[in-house]
This record gives sequence, structure tokens and C-alpha cells, in this order.
Amino acid sequence: MNVYLLKDVEKVGMLGTIVKVSDGFAQNFLIPRKLAIKVTDTNVTFYKSRVQKAKTEVKVLNSKIEMLAERIRNLHLTINEKVHDNGKLYGSVGQDEILALLKEKDISVNRKQIEFTKTIKSIGEHKVIIRLSSKLKPELTLKVVSE
Repeated sequence: MNVYLLKDVEKVGMLGTIVKVSDGFAQNFLIPRKLAIKVTDTNVTFYKSRVQKAKTEVKVLNSKIEMLAERIRNLHLTINEKVHDNGKLYGSVGQDEILALLKEKDISVNRKQIEFTKTIKSIGEHKVIIRLSSKLKPELTLKVVSE
């Protein structure tokens, strides 16, 4: 059965595409959850035009995300934290602190998009990954200094 996807479905397809799936999967999972609509012979041209429109929207969105990724790659942030005598932080730098620093630079991302390779518990330079999409994961440099 051919269906038009209304939302991104993992391992099936992206929003705005026509995919061929089994009848049972479409009728028991995709259509009841309003993830897809059945494509029939009468409405196939309508959905194909929607696919073209969705492709252009995806291209525009990807270019905006690419520009944001370039801004993030060139970003160097500095944060002041309280430090023990041996250079260790009292706590650790979390996603909320990074989010606040990014908002100061007019970059808005979701808290869940901020990833650490390891927890930041000492002064120095650290790499922080911002996951914009499954393929775009730019890194920014975070410098932790003592207050």
C-alpha cells in the first residue's frame, strides 16, 4: 500500500514523502496514529504535488540549519564557575548553562540537543556538541574559568 507520511516515521520515511508499506502496518499503525494517509489512484497527483512542495521546504530548512551550524562551529563561549584549589569545579557545567550562553548569542536550540562527550568538571577548554539533525552535529568550544 502506498501512503503519504504526515510526520517523520523512524525507519520508514520522512514527512511529506510517499512510501510503500505493508497493508497491515499502514492500517494498524500508521493511519490510526495519524502518521500517514492512504494514497489512492484518484488522489495520487494531489499528493505528488505535495511531495514536491515538501521537498522545497526541506531544502530551505536544511540551508537554514547549515547556516546555524556554521555559526555554532565558529563559536567560543566562556563561563565563570566556582573552583576548588585543585582546579575542579564544585559542580559540573550542565545543559542549562550552555543554553543560557547560547541565548546571549541569539542562538536558540532545545535543551535536549546539547550533548557532552564527557561531563565538564574542571577548568579549561571543552568541546560541546549541538545536535541540529541526525547528520549535522557541530561542535563549539567552551572555556571554563574560575571566578
